[in-house]
Amino acid sequence: MMMDELSEDLLTFEEFEEKLQIGRTTAYRLLQSSDIKAFKIGRYWKIPRAAVSEYISRKSNLKFY
Repeated sequence: MMMDELSEDLLTFEEFEEKLQIGRTTAYRLLQSSDIKAFKIGRYWKIPRAAVSEYISRKSNLKFY
């Protein structure tokens, strides 16, 4: 897998907020609680798209194919 493909699989913090339509405080709480599997590089959060989809699926009982 190439680096470009990997980076496309990651959301920035701002993209994460937009995707879930939540505010900054709620986004930080979700990430810090480990409800969504994410990691930091330096002071910047990197959130896998798959982790966000899994979270939505768990919370809504929907299946993504």
